[in-house]
Amino acid sequence: MELLFLGTGAGTPSRQRNVTSIALNLQGVRSGSWLFDCGEGTQHQILRSAVKPGKLEKIFITHLHGDHIFGLPGLLTSRSMNGISEGITLYGPPGIKTFVEMSLSLSGSWLTFPLEIVEIGAGELFSDEHFRVTAFPLTHPVECYGFRIEEHDRPGTLDAERLLADGIKPGRLFQQLKLGKTVTMEDGRVVDGSRYLGPAIKGRTLAIFGDTAPTAAASALAAEADVVVHEATLEAAMEEKANGRGHSSTVQAATMAKDARAKKLIITHLSSRYLREDAERLLAECRAIFPATEMAHDFALFPL
Repeated sequence: MELLFLGTGAGTPSRQRNVTSIALNLQGVRSGSWLFDCGEGTQHQILRSAVKPGKLEKIFITHLHGDHIFGLPGLLTSRSMNGISEGITLYGPPGIKTFVEMSLSLSGSWLTFPLEIVEIGAGELFSDEHFRVTAFPLTHPVECYGFRIEEHDRPGTLDAERLLADGIKPGRLFQQLKLGKTVTMEDGRVVDGSRYLGPAIKGRTLAIFGDTAPTAAASALAAEADVVVHEATLEAAMEEKANGRGHSSTVQAATMAKDARAKKLIITHLSSRYLREDAERLLAECRAIFPATEMAHDFALFPL
């Protein structure tokens, strides 16, 4: 899996940073991808990336501020005009359904693919064969959520040498054995695949925060995550201003990651007041507290 940042700015786009959108490529698990927020111009950013609109399975919207949703109607309608028929599930706070349906209706637009819109609250959104996704409420002037994506543990490595030693030869049933299932071999023997598996491989955990001031929910949302994506809208010297508008400073983002025992922090959602030459200074503020911090730039790619 990998994270691709399509937009890393806050509030308004700048020449160096578009507004918020993040793509999660599920390669290695399944063929699709998920999108987190869809600020204005996201589809233009997608055109400059490896993201395939036809492979989008799900879109998660953290909150209804324009820099997180104004690109959504355009992306959906362009997807239709390009003849894509695969459906999408859209998750977002109450009001997202009205926003999408009104935008399509007033613009005389329509969709050629199934669109399921799920208006969310705090709690588990879904759990399938690969992932569990949970929404956590954040502290912002409008209803806002962060998402914890937990990959289920995977079966351990199949001990092929031991199978061969027990007279079980490679064949069409090996795939079932790799999943730990019990199968009946062609010679009639019943083989329990779990007896030939090594220790389970722990799944990865990713925490993606929406806009937020420091919040009590952060400890559960980010707890021991492999990667945390968190806003750092303003520098430490402007912390009071950041918090007053429902945002966090660099130092607050880094402190949260440290307290949550996260493995890596990626900061994003930087104010347009900061130019590229300011980035190292903001990153240094984070690393002074949490050394395993990276800063996202538009089109930055982070393997998970």
